[in-house]
Amino acid sequence: MAPYQFIERPSPFNTRGGKTLPIFAITPAHIETGTIDPIALDWARKAGFRAESGSLLLIPTEDGHLGGALFGLGKTPSEAPFLTGKLARTLPAGDWHIETAPLTANRLSLGYGLGSYRFERYRGATKDAPTLLIPGDADAADIRRQLAGVFLARDLINTPTNDMGPEALEDVFRALGEHYKAKVSVIKGDDLLTENFPLIHTVGRASAEAPRLLEMRWGKKGHRKVTLVGKGVCFDTGGLDIKPASSMLLMKKDLGGAANVMGLALMIMDAKLKIDLRVLVPAVENSISANAFRPGDIYRSRKGLTVQIDNTDAEGRLILADALALADEDEPDLLIDMATLTGAARVALGPDLPPFFTDDGDLAADLAEASLFVDDPLWRMPLYMGYDKDVSARIADLTNAPAGGMAGAITAALFLKRFVTRTKSWAHFDIYGWAPTERPHSPVGGEAQAIRALYHHLRMSAG
Repeated sequence: MAPYQFIERPSPFNTRGGKTLPIFAITPAHIETGTIDPIALDWARKAGFRAESGSLLLIPTEDGHLGGALFGLGKTPSEAPFLTGKLARTLPAGDWHIETAPLTANRLSLGYGLGSYRFERYRGATKDAPTLLIPGDADAADIRRQLAGVFLARDLINTPTNDMGPEALEDVFRALGEHYKAKVSVIKGDDLLTENFPLIHTVGRASAEAPRLLEMRWGKKGHRKVTLVGKGVCFDTGGLDIKPASSMLLMKKDLGGAANVMGLALMIMDAKLKIDLRVLVPAVENSISANAFRPGDIYRSRKGLTVQIDNTDAEGRLILADALALADEDEPDLLIDMATLTGAARVALGPDLPPFFTDDGDLAADLAEASLFVDDPLWRMPLYMGYDKDVSARIADLTNAPAGGMAGAITAALFLKRFVTRTKSWAHFDIYGWAPTERPHSPVGGEAQAIRALYHHLRMSAG
């Protein structure tokens, strides 16, 4: 496998200079009032172009060559802030610039970049893609780093497990650390037992690839201590409580938490934020073999709490428990964990709106503000302590799968909360990590969720 290109991958933006073709991004009002280029206006009216959301009309020159394009924003462009992503898939090859648009330069450029994503590792060469000139008033470096972080998360999720098991995930993790001169260490296999990470070992021991805990450190001591923890289940059969075949089809995405914290770490390091950063990824495959863990087993966690296994398909919270316990020992200022954890979160909020849980009201307000500012949706869900009793087990401290099936996302968060007792501020994100339908800024497939909002929050608070 060739080394992963974190920043240097082919750019969707014009870096060659020279002549570019104009795109007139307009609303129906522009046509009604005639407030666009006269030639473009005449062509639009003759073609019956209504500037509907995402519509495209190519404009010829007088001698029949391609002269530009009209792009419809619809009546309310603010409802689709990354609509320009559609241009990356509908424009013909060539170099373009946006002549007029009721959007900020950063937003239209980021939208175009997000929509330019292609996952082509397993396909032949495709046609040349169009490029867009980044306006002079846009923050080109920040747009590129956000795209790099999002694309890393998407790539990791989209790659099938035969090429992205625990070992391959470690390789990319190490390469990310090397790229930004971070310190990387790994605890693997039976060394997890020696170093007191019994739950990570338990979940991953049945796989042909050894379970491991990946750790990255970057930044300076004395800066704000931020720790990111990502669930890295590279594939989840469900274990002995095996999933039906239909439920396994997307289980390559069960490393979505790891993929997203790695994408966020890229943004943080590339921006050189004043942060003392630590990234922890427990990387496992939940497989079935003679030594797989069983329903009814009880294991002691790193924190000392015992956990009764009432469902081997509730494995993500087990590996996170050990990783969170380690993170908590360092008493960070902010601890963020991300995981593709529960179907209950999707039932509650759907695939595009990831919930987060925190008992820090100020942090919740800051994240909500960041989410709206960068159009990266997320929603706070309650850490309702009335359900905490449901996490208790009869003959152990905790159960990994409360009976009844009610409030599954909340009880999963409450389970994780038991392992975070010293950290100043903690938030748990239960993401889906997948776009089930094509949108202007993303194709169907692996998706980065909440990390642009988190990056914005950290960037604004890091000083």
